[in-house]
Amino acid sequence: MDRFGRRGFLSGVAAGSIYSVVVSADAAGTGVATGASPAAPATAAPWHPSSEAHMAVVELSCDFLVAGGGMAGVCAALAAARNGAKVVLAQDRSRLGGNASSEVRMHIVGANEHGGRPGWREGGIIEELRLENAARNPHSAWELWDLLLYDKVVSEPNITLLLDTSVFRAEISGGVLQSVWARSDKTEHFYHVAASQYADCTGDCRLGLEAGAAHRTGHEARAEFGEPLAPETAGPETLGSSILFTSKDYGKPIPFVPPSWARKVTKDQLEFRGTGSWEYGYWWIEWGGQHDAIADNEMIRKELLSIVLGVWDYVKNSGEHPDSANWGMDWIGMIPGKRSSRRLEGPIILTQRDLQGEAFDFQDAVAIGGWPFDDHPPGGFDAPQERPARQVKIDDVYNIPLRALFSRNIGNLFMAGRNISASHVAFTSTRVMATCAVMGQAVGTAAAYCAREKMLPAALAEDNTRIAALQQMLLRDDQTIRDRKNDDPADLARSAKATASASVEGSAPEHVLDGETRDIPGNWRHRWGGPMDPGPAWLELRWDTPQRISEIQITFDSGFQRELTLSENAGVRKRVVAGPQPETVADYGIEYQRSGDSDWQPLAKITGNFQRLRRHRFDTVNAAAIRLTVTATNGADEARVYEIRCYA
Repeated sequence: MDRFGRRGFLSGVAAGSIYSVVVSADAAGTGVATGASPAAPATAAPWHPSSEAHMAVVELSCDFLVAGGGMAGVCAALAAARNGAKVVLAQDRSRLGGNASSEVRMHIVGANEHGGRPGWREGGIIEELRLENAARNPHSAWELWDLLLYDKVVSEPNITLLLDTSVFRAEISGGVLQSVWARSDKTEHFYHVAASQYADCTGDCRLGLEAGAAHRTGHEARAEFGEPLAPETAGPETLGSSILFTSKDYGKPIPFVPPSWARKVTKDQLEFRGTGSWEYGYWWIEWGGQHDAIADNEMIRKELLSIVLGVWDYVKNSGEHPDSANWGMDWIGMIPGKRSSRRLEGPIILTQRDLQGEAFDFQDAVAIGGWPFDDHPPGGFDAPQERPARQVKIDDVYNIPLRALFSRNIGNLFMAGRNISASHVAFTSTRVMATCAVMGQAVGTAAAYCAREKMLPAALAEDNTRIAALQQMLLRDDQTIRDRKNDDPADLARSAKATASASVEGSAPEHVLDGETRDIPGNWRHRWGGPMDPGPAWLELRWDTPQRISEIQITFDSGFQRELTLSENAGVRKRVVAGPQPETVADYGIEYQRSGDSDWQPLAKITGNFQRLRRHRFDTVNAAAIRLTVTATNGADEARVYEIRCYA
């Protein structure tokens, strides 16, 4: 085998990463790995794909294996890697993002309800991604969103990304996952991955299924959990899938001739389904809830395509929409965007009562949700007499516990995304992608903690001291947990006194030390606002005793009151600022002052910022005070800061 063949590729996988992979062809030329990582020796594998003569086996070992590269999987992998874990992320497509990728094009929604619950847009990694996309991709190209996700993952040195790679086998001992097999037919590789922690972010629970994890499908009867929104009887039906399309105005008539297999759609079928705009359609082209979303995927795809083209034929040719003459379809999805299939069971199954706050808050809360209960008739488009969705608003955001994010019977298996431990009713709220993303960040952070402490998720969840430490880790990374705030004992800023150049009415410099990092719009209870006129605005922290500091973390305002998502829908795009958010500080400097010295020494100078969370690390200094000086915002009349943290 030449150096640019299989051996060369596998060496490239290992180069610069955490893995040691040596592959050689055996006597039969099968390319079985013979010099694998000590954590996963090839000779010790209890199963071997001996019948696959042309597939090379690659042995990998890591702290955390993430199966599935949708928003939950991406955020889980990034969170774990940034907290020190070595991660393998296996994604069965060539692109990351799942339903949010260019292959499906469903825009990300969550707790802020399309802006209907202002102030509750999710923080953390999903906010980082949204802000960067708004700034770097103001023209809203889906492929550039895909590229952003890819860049974030491959730029993280602790992550090895395996695209076009599907998990298909798991090895268990004593109720704990020992290793996982995944395959990439495009590269003719089997990956045998040994890890201490695992996460199923596949949506369809493929890893959990192979591991023998307890799971459920369909919907529960009302009596099982006492849920008023559940039907009286249980059944296998669930939500359907959708295929979206986009179109644009070409300025001249664009004809459309449907294929012979397209449905013939009538006005009566659209009584509850509006076709008034054509640039992005339509989430309600939904079908398959009465079928198996996994086994029947090909049938569902075919039927959805026939419905999409039938609806477009109605728009173009029925005579009901003459203004559509110049509009032409320019993209149609070929992958059904799944809403639901299987759900794994954890020690807690979230229910309607939990999300409505009727039970109790969870000691092990790690993330928030807040999308309405959003159930759809299983018949989808074939139930034209029913409205395509029944949404029941939830009064307030709710916390999601760690115990709903790991398996009740597989000791080291986490899950995040639409496959978490929830009843069908609760799932109709938790399934949306921003909520999936923050659950992914929670799982990734918890997995890194468990890997470092050599413990299982259940032991972490049962230890209130450790849970409190995990929550502080999450809050430090800008994850939102309702009714939890920064009380990190390592944060030196908490003992400082804050002063400022000036403050807008209702704000105060000491707000940046109160541990809270969001406000309801129009409220300044947890922010400092420094007028930029005449400017510059500055904020100072001073200590009675000098502090040894090597890191400063700042949380700026990034406009949580508005929607921020990538969408083709004209109504949604009107609500989005495509660019840096105007509230966010753009140009600033950080300085420190030594004890007894009136001069300020520079630590950092930033221009063109658009991110909410910024960290600055430097050689340790002895500081009696630090000062943040803001010289420009991205449009706001005041410098807006939620929090400043300092660490040794």
